[in-house]
Amino acid sequence: MGSAERRLVLLRHGRTGWNASRRIQGQLDPALDETGHAQAAAVAPEIAALAPVALISSDLQRARQTTDYVAQATGLTPSYDERLREYSLGERQGLTHEEYAALDPAEYARFRAGDWDDVPGAETQAEVAARFTAVLKETAAALDVGETGLIVAHGAAIRTATVAWLGWPVEWATDFRGLANCGWVELVERPTGRWVLAAYNRTGASPVVE
Repeated sequence: MGSAERRLVLLRHGRTGWNASRRIQGQLDPALDETGHAQAAAVAPEIAALAPVALISSDLQRARQTTDYVAQATGLTPSYDERLREYSLGERQGLTHEEYAALDPAEYARFRAGDWDDVPGAETQAEVAARFTAVLKETAAALDVGETGLIVAHGAAIRTATVAWLGWPVEWATDFRGLANCGWVELVERPTGRWVLAAYNRTGASPVVE
């Protein structure tokens, strides 16, 4: 990787009990479970090795707790931004996948396929892309050449923002597998000013739980 490249690293939070029980989190605020804390502790030194100079996190608890480990490993003081939250999933937040499937099988099938725009009360892909990429733009603008900015956030929002940041149609996000807990994305700026996808769902040595 060239030293003149600016880089953005987008890290998903560690596992929560709701992840483990397949309960839809959205913008509700469960904490990391024991496995999630272990994942965050394991990934922190790997992320620190990327030498980030800025650390920005979603303000939801699971992201903040993951960020605590990264902050300790990097020595950075984090800032928190609600624009980095996960999708708001409206009336379906708090349901398990099984409850959702029983409530409305057809809508659930679309949800599982990545089509969330008709979930009652949910944010659209365009809305999430706009708020998240605004933070990416601000973070990138504050980086000097050769520097890395680190964002800690949520899987679906990161996936949508990645596609939008690269200038691809936002619906292409559904072609990407969901990020693992404490998996990360690396986006690198070419000398031309164009950003490219350098890594997706990198997990290093952190424990991955499917």
